[in-house]
Amino acid sequence: MDYSLAALKLLCAQLKDARETPSQNAMTWGDILFQRAWLQGILVSNEEDGRLLLDDGTGVVQLSLSPEFRQRQWDAGMYVMVVGGFFFRTHEIPMIKVHKIVDLSAFPDREAMWYLEVMEAYKLFYQPLI
Repeated sequence: MDYSLAALKLLCAQLKDARETPSQNAMTWGDILFQRAWLQGILVSNEEDGRLLLDDGTGVVQLSLSPEFRQRQWDAGMYVMVVGGFFFRTHEIPMIKVHKIVDLSAFPDREAMWYLEVMEAYKLFYQPLI
């Protein structure tokens, strides 16, 4: 993982526009090269196979938790922030290999603030490049 590349603040819907790069272990979103995505949303689970999913209101991504994060109980309905490696999968839900996950359920207005943060990041950093 190349930690010199930024973790992009994105909405799940924006990840559908990400593309794999042929020569590097990274993705592109427009002209921006990245490996990690920063998302926030509500945890939902898929009852059929027990996968943990994050729904931010624009789409869904699957979360792959490392053993250190599996020690904690992550319940459906929690509002969380996740940062992790993004993996594009053809004909499947995109996946985030979680490097950091934080329960933000106790903070009021967290969802509305997140949308504003993503908009601000887009205007300040991403828009000139896309």
